[in-house]
Amino acid sequence: MASSIARGGEDEGEDEEFEGFDDFTIASSWERFISEIEAVCRLWLFDGPKNLVDKGAECLDHPKNLYKVKSELKYGGKDYCLEFYFMINIDGQATEWDDNLHNIQQSFGVNEFLVIAPLSASGVVLDSPESSKLLSSVAIALSNCGSNWPAFVPVHDPSRKAYIGIQSTGTIFTRRFDADRIGSQVPVRLMHMEGLYELFVAKFASFDYPMNYSKVSFGMKLTYRTPPFDDDEEDVLENMEAEVKESEEGNDGYDHIKVQWDDDCPWAEWYSADDPIKGFELITIWPRNTCESSMEMAELENASSFDAEKWSLYPLISPNMIDDSAGKFIGFASQLRLLVGALDRSFDAKFLEDFVSAENIGSDNSNPAVVIPPPTVRDRVLKELFHDGAQISSSLDLENKNSRAIKGTPLESLFAQFCLQSLWFGNCNVRAIATLWIEFVREVRWCWEESQPLPRMPSDLDIDLSSCLIHQKLHLLAICIKKKNLLNHENHTSVEITGQSSDEKGLAEFDRNEILDLPQDESMVDEFDSDSPDSEGTTGNLAVDTEFAVASPDVQKSCPIRKGSAGIVGNMMLLHSFQKMHAPYTQDAPVMTEDMHEERLHAAEVCGDAFSTSGQLEREILSSDMSAFKAANPDAVFEDFIRWHSPGDWESEEIEDRSTGNKEDPDQCNWPPRGKLSQRMSEHGNSWRKIWNDSPALPASEQKPLFDPIREGEKVLHYLETLQPHHLLEQMVCTAFKVSADTLNQTSFGNLQLMKTKLNQLYITLASSLRPLRANRTHDKYELIGDLRRLCLVFENIEKLLIFASSLHRKLRDAPRLTEAIFNDYFNYYLPKMGNSSASICFDKKFSNKQQVNMLERDVVANLFPPPTANQSWRKVLSMGNLLNGHEPILREIIFSVAHRVGDCHYGSNIPWTHTEEIETHRMYIRGTSNDLQVALSVTSWD
Repeated sequence: MASSIARGGEDEGEDEEFEGFDDFTIASSWERFISEIEAVCRLWLFDGPKNLVDKGAECLDHPKNLYKVKSELKYGGKDYCLEFYFMINIDGQATEWDDNLHNIQQSFGVNEFLVIAPLSASGVVLDSPESSKLLSSVAIALSNCGSNWPAFVPVHDPSRKAYIGIQSTGTIFTRRFDADRIGSQVPVRLMHMEGLYELFVAKFASFDYPMNYSKVSFGMKLTYRTPPFDDDEEDVLENMEAEVKESEEGNDGYDHIKVQWDDDCPWAEWYSADDPIKGFELITIWPRNTCESSMEMAELENASSFDAEKWSLYPLISPNMIDDSAGKFIGFASQLRLLVGALDRSFDAKFLEDFVSAENIGSDNSNPAVVIPPPTVRDRVLKELFHDGAQISSSLDLENKNSRAIKGTPLESLFAQFCLQSLWFGNCNVRAIATLWIEFVREVRWCWEESQPLPRMPSDLDIDLSSCLIHQKLHLLAICIKKKNLLNHENHTSVEITGQSSDEKGLAEFDRNEILDLPQDESMVDEFDSDSPDSEGTTGNLAVDTEFAVASPDVQKSCPIRKGSAGIVGNMMLLHSFQKMHAPYTQDAPVMTEDMHEERLHAAEVCGDAFSTSGQLEREILSSDMSAFKAANPDAVFEDFIRWHSPGDWESEEIEDRSTGNKEDPDQCNWPPRGKLSQRMSEHGNSWRKIWNDSPALPASEQKPLFDPIREGEKVLHYLETLQPHHLLEQMVCTAFKVSADTLNQTSFGNLQLMKTKLNQLYITLASSLRPLRANRTHDKYELIGDLRRLCLVFENIEKLLIFASSLHRKLRDAPRLTEAIFNDYFNYYLPKMGNSSASICFDKKFSNKQQVNMLERDVVANLFPPPTANQSWRKVLSMGNLLNGHEPILREIIFSVAHRVGDCHYGSNIPWTHTEEIETHRMYIRGTSNDLQVALSVTSWD
């Protein structure tokens, strides 16, 4: 090597001529090249790792904590790049199987190192003399600097990953490095551990060392990969076997449809998600051991993986989970993004029919943005909504605690299902939505006209004013249909009442009571309470009071008929008649939606405070209550009604309890009650007194119903048929976000606390972001649409996380600690993407975090490797040994080494062995599979 370097220097020196003679006082180009390398290395040595990082050293994505600085050099008409790789915060020597090691660090057992390579397309040195000269140049420069950095030169073809290198450890030892790779046709002998052991022994057996090298130390790392969870090729073969078997058994074979991994997940009704976990890799590490013969290595090849010292597991993530480019992920989020686009277009027309009309869609009918699915698809959707017999179910147990903050609808309700169907109907464009809505309203009208119950809607509950207005209207319509049916039944039976017995008439009357939501016996003549003074001496079911006490000259004796009494009101007595006060049955307030309440409140504001007391907002309800009170208390006056209905407007002057004494004697019980009306009720022209005077004495069962189901039902249909496009889409957006989140919220993912937290945060974010739609504040359309599109991105991130959590949970259900640890690692990896920025953040980063498997979890992990089927067995050639449930490792890594004792001086062989230290003289790193073998050898020598 020295002679070739000398010749190279002489050849280059011939060009260094000045006026016909050679000036040997001028350094040669090779010496200048060495000097340049030395200057760069001295600068790096002087700065140190921390200062180099501060000056902008490049941090490599993998391995972590590895930095690189570089400098470009010229020599012999070629450009070279000198790179220095270093780590910071190193606590001692890195472990053998550290995942955060560079390929050179792993192969040769070094920490900091230099690489010099040509600036060419290949980046390797193909000429052997050139590589030797480069390596010598760096070695001389490092020696001049007093540095012990190892230096490497890439050689041969880039695919071989071959290096040569050298490291000076002072005046005693020199380490030389050499690495190469066989990319195909690996000899059978080198596929087995016995042959690999013999390869290593052959490398140092020829050297003449004054010590025993019979014991070889080795460590081993095996990597297993689970069979793909969606191996289409294996599915095809298994289906072929199933078809052959079925043909022999006479089966038609329809039962063997491929089952998707998420068939039982809540989102499976709407889409099939790509399994985010394509498989797992299991890394098993054996502790350092010694071997004295190739037979021992052959026996180790048959050892069980359960004998390994450490197991580590990490999932293989689908590219779709990492690539955040638009359109890569199909789920609720992608369809919600289309729905937001439909909302953006909905402001272009005043009527939904304008979008359906062919004249308004332009000439390009094939554009996916305006395509309407065929009628068969539309009819199928309507059948699922109306004719599949689905009824609303209570899912409050599965509902997120923050779900009701979003103005949407319950998940199983009719409008919620319409919104979910719309997400997947015709690419969710505004034309398709308009077409489906028009047909939807026609079906709703059919239910009304045919008096058929509205599917997926309750008819006997209070309207939830926190839901969207369309859901409230549909709920009101369901109630109207029910009351309409009862009213039709009453009208039909009233024709047949003539000639019926009293019992049959009572049944007919009961139908009317049900319409008014009254109890069955409310319309019958009331029986006095046995505890009241005026009920004494009466019998059973008398229709007329047999006795009325006259306690005042102002009260005349009468025999009124009491109707509609719900019972006595405590010890309260009427003011002008010595009788106990009876509470009447009253009609329920009319069922109202949110907009109807707002209209009532507006009317109340116009009328002043006259109707604000006790929540009575209109004249009809108050008049009905007064009529019912008069019927239950025939001798009552206006003041009695105020005492019962609005106690706050009665100023009592009673000081002590007047219920003592003889209750039949007005004098002893201090009757009548003393008090007066409040100032508000005493004012001249008070509207309540006027209504009292105008209200007849009628029990609730004989009054005109306050709620007209026919009129209200038609008003609901008019609202649905004349709904403006943007009002429809605004409510659809709110509902679609809510029910999509509610659907995902039903996913089973174990006890992953981070996932629960992110779901709760999603609901809070949805409620906040959708509030402008809830308040109908859509004056700034562009800002609104932009916010909603960013919300779709946030939703997509949570949806991806949830799908990953579900897949991980079902694969490692019996190892909850391991499941949560892997999920937390992935969550931290995915965390930078959890914002609402559309920029790709971690697309080019690989998730490779590994989690240790404890002894109790090994059986669960081993079950991820099911025994191979017959097809898998004959298609694979098992060649490497160390099988795990019949699966051989996809990668085997072994480090062989031998250590020798040498003296602590330049001529170590002359020092007595008792005063020597042990160093690693030979090290071989082997990384191989059945068709690939990489070998890296380092040898330490002294002269």
